[in-house]
Amino acid sequence: MERRSLGAAALAVGAVGLGCMPMSWAYSASQQRGDRALRAVHAALDAGVQLLDTADMYGPFTNELLVGRALKGRRSDAFVSTKCGLLVGDQHIVANGRPGYVRRACDASLRRLQTDVIDLYQLHRADPEVPVEETWGAMAELVTAGKVRALGLCAVGARASRRPGARMYDETIRQLERVQQVFPVSAVQAELSVWSPEALESLLPWCSARGVGLLAAMPLGNGYLTGTLTPGQGFEPDDLRARHPRFTAEMMAANQPVVVGLRRIAERHGATAAQVALAWVLRQGPHVVPVPGTKRERWAVENAGAAGLTLTARDLVEIARLPPARGSWD
Repeated sequence: MERRSLGAAALAVGAVGLGCMPMSWAYSASQQRGDRALRAVHAALDAGVQLLDTADMYGPFTNELLVGRALKGRRSDAFVSTKCGLLVGDQHIVANGRPGYVRRACDASLRRLQTDVIDLYQLHRADPEVPVEETWGAMAELVTAGKVRALGLCAVGARASRRPGARMYDETIRQLERVQQVFPVSAVQAELSVWSPEALESLLPWCSARGVGLLAAMPLGNGYLTGTLTPGQGFEPDDLRARHPRFTAEMMAANQPVVVGLRRIAERHGATAAQVALAWVLRQGPHVVPVPGTKRERWAVENAGAAGLTLTARDLVEIARLPPARGSWD
């Protein structure tokens, strides 16, 4: 079967995507308003953004419904990426990689997104009870059926699961090697940012050597690298940052030098810290697409503008010399 890459889907090199998750899940529920989110999606598309990234578990389901509403009359403007493989319960999240479930999940996502094809269908997490080859095979059948154009895999990078001496993405690369034997991988989604560069060690080289795209999740460090968060400000109980080891008041204060460095570079370019952080991600390779999340049209437009910012050799050296980010696990 023919490989379907991000480039083949007319996704521009040097583009910035839009992560839709914060619009209805995981961040500050009191600020999640449907009309505001719709305006943010339209503003992003108007600013040249193509990739819209969502998942059935966000909400759950409400994020895909929102994207479907936003794309009415604009489907040709967007490269739509969604995910399957995780089920959200009242107090837990479990993986489901059974082939029958994958097929049903895809049909449900198509209905919510109000489209007849998903450009990139990603496996959110492999099910430990199902061989990943079986799950991937079911996803490949969706390509053959014309319901999906390309397949992607979300990386497993949790620090807590690392064995002594292992690199963060070793397990993801093992999964990629296995599924690649079944059907080509077109994209991998993994965290990549100024303060979380671990994907550069082994995962990005793996992708680059095979022409696989890398969707850089959390390229703004869950909002921290924008410089708009204040140490000790606190977060709503349902906000994932309320439990994140880098978002304690102590660690937010300790990591301020990272933001100060980005701001210093931004001032030279007449840009913002967020744009510098995104431009750095874009500089990591032609197949790398940062996917910052936002709920506001102002930030969506600002983020899209990062594609026009060219960092100099001096800028890159300064970023490389920034102190490594700290978390409460350190």
